[in-house]
Amino acid sequence: MEMEKMPVGKLLLKLSPPVMLALLIQSIYNIVDSFFIGRYAAEGLTALSVIYPLQLLITSVATGTGAGIGILVSRLDGEGKEAGVFIRNGLLTGLINYILFAAGMLVLRPYFAVSSDNPLVREMGVSYGGIVILFSAGCFIESNCSKILQARGNTLLPMAAQVLGALLNIVLDPVLIFGLFGCPEMGVAGAAIATVAGQWAAMAVTLTAVLRGHKRSGKASLRAIGRIYRCGLPSIFMQSLYTLYIIGLNLILAGFTEDAVTVLGIYYKLQAFFFIPLMGLQQVILPVISFNHGAGLESRVRETVKWAVGISVAVAGAGTAVFLAAPEALLRIFSQSEGVLAAGVTALRIIGVSFVPAGIGMMLTVYFQGAGKGAQSMLLTLVRQVFLLVPVAWALHFFGLTFVWLTFPITEVAVLVLCAVLWKRQDVGRTAVRVHA
Repeated sequence: MEMEKMPVGKLLLKLSPPVMLALLIQSIYNIVDSFFIGRYAAEGLTALSVIYPLQLLITSVATGTGAGIGILVSRLDGEGKEAGVFIRNGLLTGLINYILFAAGMLVLRPYFAVSSDNPLVREMGVSYGGIVILFSAGCFIESNCSKILQARGNTLLPMAAQVLGALLNIVLDPVLIFGLFGCPEMGVAGAAIATVAGQWAAMAVTLTAVLRGHKRSGKASLRAIGRIYRCGLPSIFMQSLYTLYIIGLNLILAGFTEDAVTVLGIYYKLQAFFFIPLMGLQQVILPVISFNHGAGLESRVRETVKWAVGISVAVAGAGTAVFLAAPEALLRIFSQSEGVLAAGVTALRIIGVSFVPAGIGMMLTVYFQGAGKGAQSMLLTLVRQVFLLVPVAWALHFFGLTFVWLTFPITEVAVLVLCAVLWKRQDVGRTAVRVHA
């Protein structure tokens, strides 16, 4: 089997590109929306920056739950056991997630009330967010289906589904936003409709493949659903905290100017081109690590981590170079505002320095999760997203806006040091066990 016998480098180079591309294409939804909305209304771009954390929260729960399904399917395949019950109940968790988030419509207006003083930003944000949340079932079910397919080595079909969804979104965006070809001008609501249409198209492709090609044994089981959420909890937790800290940073930056909030939103769209591929690599090494850990092949686990760290350094290093060399050109893709450009050039250069330590930390964090060490994985996430990012930004904001951007390199270096300490302790513990044996 490839997971067990194919050379690790060759395996990662085979599995990673389709997953990286699929995630990168998925991120294009918000990027394309922002590109066209930025040309429709400046307030719309700010509204999308404010709603971005909530979209991330949807994606966090969707991909985290999918990761839990993928871990269980890969681990049971590695142990030679039947995994059909987790496929059936994995599909059910997509519906559960949707119902929970649909109820979240109640907090949408209060969220915008505390996030912006501009009435037009609030109305545009509620219009866009309401549609995205109300029709989020496509995102939740597609993510679970994609992880089932990827866990069994099929990375091409999920990528094709994402390409289809992204192309549909790109085509519909200008038509619905500006009212082309006889369609009514819908503004930000049109961008939201284009987004969910793309998500549902991708869901149709992946769901069909799962229903036709994978055994779904057993009935609905609270125990199986519970195991899925337990395995996916570190991913859900990691990415959900990521959402919360962006909300915290938005509130801190809003104390300076809404241009600073817009800069942060633009930054997260730009960094997607470098960090989304690394998130794809995380998704690839997670089942590889889980399978080989379940099969007792620890040497392949460690080799997988070494390859992942090397790839992440190369990708993140390229991101740093681009952010240092051409920050203004990057910002102008989305905004021509002098206020945004003035704040953004400095921000991108400072934040770009954090990319390499952040990339390494991402790989080590997911290693702990895949190797059954969820406590270490969650500790790293807590330190980064709870104990450092927002508190450090709050402390630095007293010295001025420029100092707030230093939050990113300070945090990523500190987390990398903690990763190294946990990795070293594990090596010491493994050596002690061998000596005792």
